[in-house]
Amino acid sequence: MADAATMPAVIKTGDGVEGIEIGRVPVPVALAGQAVVDVLATGICGTDVHIAHDEYAHERPVVMGHEVLGVVSSVGSADDATWVGATVAVETYFSACESCDMCRAGRRNLCAERRSIGSFRDGGFATRMLVPVANLHRMPPTPGDLDGVLSEPLACVTHCLLDPPVVQPGDRVLVTGPGAMGQLAAQVAKACGGLVTLAGLPADDARLEVAAGLGIRTTAERPAEDAYDVVIECSGSAPGAAAAMRSARRGARYVQVGIFGRDVSLAFDTVLYKELTVTSGFASTPTSWRAAMRLIAAGDVVLTPLITKRVRLDEFFEALDAAARGEGLKTVVTPGG
Repeated sequence: MADAATMPAVIKTGDGVEGIEIGRVPVPVALAGQAVVDVLATGICGTDVHIAHDEYAHERPVVMGHEVLGVVSSVGSADDATWVGATVAVETYFSACESCDMCRAGRRNLCAERRSIGSFRDGGFATRMLVPVANLHRMPPTPGDLDGVLSEPLACVTHCLLDPPVVQPGDRVLVTGPGAMGQLAAQVAKACGGLVTLAGLPADDARLEVAAGLGIRTTAERPAEDAYDVVIECSGSAPGAAAAMRSARRGARYVQVGIFGRDVSLAFDTVLYKELTVTSGFASTPTSWRAAMRLIAAGDVVLTPLITKRVRLDEFFEALDAAARGEGLKTVVTPGG
């Protein structure tokens, strides 16, 4: 019989994928200002793949997972009791120093002392998770029961594209990489009035079909050169970035959304010759979370078709392998089965 004081979790304890185990950790208890969230689902992200292969900073041992949808089961202070029972999505930063220049400027995502769930604090590949109450966002009604698991990646996209706005109405927009981030970026760019094309490879046919079903133009061919006002790189690959740079017109805007996870070689003189404006956005901010929640509530992004597989906690390794191979769009782990 399992110890009631512990719970199952996916724990990164050592090097590589071999250093991940499905074990047990203590059930969290909320202190003042904190909440315990019963996890409904946690998405497997490219960042999880990078953590698995030691290509993204993390601290061991740690429960992985940061794209979390759940229900608040307890809080540490009576002042926060109204959260109990709420269905929530969760900001990823457990703590920051709150005193550096970045924190004081409202840019906690760039704090050198930031500690995030799933990498430096226990995350969502478990039955319960502890987070600050300030991290909670009440989910608006959604068509799908687990749509909210995509709130965190959507907040990352809105940080890149809306703060400040990158796409203007009528802009010709190319998005490279039809994974979950590319799908979300294409929808946000379309909501901004962009004329969007989502580009992938012939092997991405199934992913591109999902986007086409949402009214987004797609292509599996080499995008036209010097043709787009905004290029948004979501593949996290050097060929995807090179294609985006080639496709940008002179004076265009290049936005890096995907994470490479390693050093890559690019013809960076293209930035100079074309006078490209290069921007990005690391993770998310409270501002981008509010924008994400508004887009979900308004129905301006469609999330249900992006969840292509659900697995149990004990099927984590199979799902991680599928994510590393680029299968499907978003696989979610449902600890409750």
